[in-house]
Amino acid sequence: MKYLKIAAQWIGKAFEPIRLNATFFVTMYVLGLLCSWIEMKDKPQGYANLWLELFFDLYLVCLLLTLLPLRVRRWVRRVLYVLFYGLAVVDAFCIVKFQSPITPTMLLLVGETTGKEAGEFLTTYLSADVLLSPLGWILLLMVVHAVCTKVVKLKLKNSILKPQTSILKPQFSILTPLAGLLTIVLFCWSAYASWPNKQAFWRLMSLEKIGYVEHELTRKDRATLYEPVYRLAFSMRANSLTARQIDQLIETKDRVSVDSCSFTSPNIVLIIGESYNKYHSQLYGYEKETTPWQLKRRQRGELQVFTDVVAPWNLTSFVFKHLFSLYAVGDTGEWCDYPLFTEVFRKAGYHVTFLTNQFLPKAKEAVYDFSGGFFLNNPELSAAQFDSRNEHIHVFDEKLIDDYRQLVSNGEIKPDKPELTIYHLYGQHVDYRIRCPKSRMRFKPSDYDRPRMSRRNLQVLAYYDNAVMYNDSVVDAILRVYEDQDAIVMYVPDHGEEVFGPGAEHFFGRMHSTEITARLAREEFEIPMWMWCSHKYMVNHPEIANQVVMAKNRRLMIDALPHTLLYLGGIHTRDYRERLNVLVPEYDEQRPRILKATTDYDEIMNKNKKDNE
Repeated sequence: MKYLKIAAQWIGKAFEPIRLNATFFVTMYVLGLLCSWIEMKDKPQGYANLWLELFFDLYLVCLLLTLLPLRVRRWVRRVLYVLFYGLAVVDAFCIVKFQSPITPTMLLLVGETTGKEAGEFLTTYLSADVLLSPLGWILLLMVVHAVCTKVVKLKLKNSILKPQTSILKPQFSILTPLAGLLTIVLFCWSAYASWPNKQAFWRLMSLEKIGYVEHELTRKDRATLYEPVYRLAFSMRANSLTARQIDQLIETKDRVSVDSCSFTSPNIVLIIGESYNKYHSQLYGYEKETTPWQLKRRQRGELQVFTDVVAPWNLTSFVFKHLFSLYAVGDTGEWCDYPLFTEVFRKAGYHVTFLTNQFLPKAKEAVYDFSGGFFLNNPELSAAQFDSRNEHIHVFDEKLIDDYRQLVSNGEIKPDKPELTIYHLYGQHVDYRIRCPKSRMRFKPSDYDRPRMSRRNLQVLAYYDNAVMYNDSVVDAILRVYEDQDAIVMYVPDHGEEVFGPGAEHFFGRMHSTEITARLAREEFEIPMWMWCSHKYMVNHPEIANQVVMAKNRRLMIDALPHTLLYLGGIHTRDYRERLNVLVPEYDEQRPRILKATTDYDEIMNKNKKDNE
């Protein structure tokens, strides 16, 4: 009996962290549930392990509080109240007003906000409708908590309550071991259920490069940042990682030098597409009429299609870093140790314009866009790269052409100055359904003779082909802008896309698999690319026009393209390397094309070809 009592006492101690911090535990648990509900209320399903993981987290916090002396514990609890309530209010406010919880971009924007701007912001957005929104539930909880705390502090002890407390005391002595046993069971259960997410969060926070962070978030077992405090921690970490590369890029910017520039091509245009499976283009043999405008231009001999091009990554942010930096895969150091080709063009005297339909900083920005665009949107780096930029994102890509025309009409872009213009399209980015105006859709599920596919997948396929067809009209409209000018245009998407291709007839999107198979390389890394020359350009630069024709069947990985662009501009700089310029005889066509820094594209494709012979 003695040992049983001792065991009961020890079991009862498991409940002590909750008992000694009862108000804190209850209010913070309710707050956690509210925060999760506010974030997930418009989503089909919430975080499955919310109830258990929230218990696990709060119990550990209460356990640590119990280890502190009472006087210190009270002050620490107050600090935690301010932190958790403050984060909850900010997070909920962002969700209500901007449909986004705390993100790295949101944190960055807050950091750049002045006191005056913050006051204007609060005046604009703090209104009655906000108080009546889901944010009001958090404010109500704060009020209830404050009232209850005040009642306790008044110590309303009367003669009636005291005897009841003494009567119930023996009952509490029996209930305490039961409460302790329940606590132990819940803690073990919650620890087991929460451990995978804790491991994933630790893995996410321990990564040393922002690109790796983006790749980590493509995993199926990625961390669920289910509470504001986790989202804040991640945002701070992401901003810290980007700050390192920003500092290096700024240091590199100051070392950019141009020996001379002949402005060989007065107008150079780079169109960057998105998520383009080359096998859904007529230029590469697709049976559907998805690219009729490009096909006509190729038939007239003005558009040259490159046949063997791959992207180094199947993630936009990684590709953008490789595409803008003069770094090439296999070089020493990192991409941020090398100048950005846009900086070199601007220093050489070109007017550089960047029109993006994706990489403008915005509150509701996914980490992928944040990772891909941070070096384009940093104020100092943006000023070093671009003379002109658009200010708004559009529903459809064709509006970027209006942005360009507006810059011309207001005199910001002058016709007599050499110009580099970069159009960054949304292209065929998921969701394909909204990448083409409904009035322009042509393809429908009944157009496909693929009996093994469900109607839902056939509809997705039709949406994708409509997006490809709309993209064709957009790039043709861009070309029409430059038809009467001395211009050369290069089109290249960032990466490919799985669209129910051979070996994956029931899958679309990207797999982000650690193992790159031949099928994955074909669908997600092989990309379309072409170069177009205006009639005036072909007349004025017959040698380059002929070089484009001679180069179209060469092996290429697009991390080398900045060097080709420098050549087209006639820019002489120490950072230019002829062996990376696909247009000249000195081009190193045997350079290994390494995908995701791990896999040789040509090796796996050659092996797959031999295995199938």
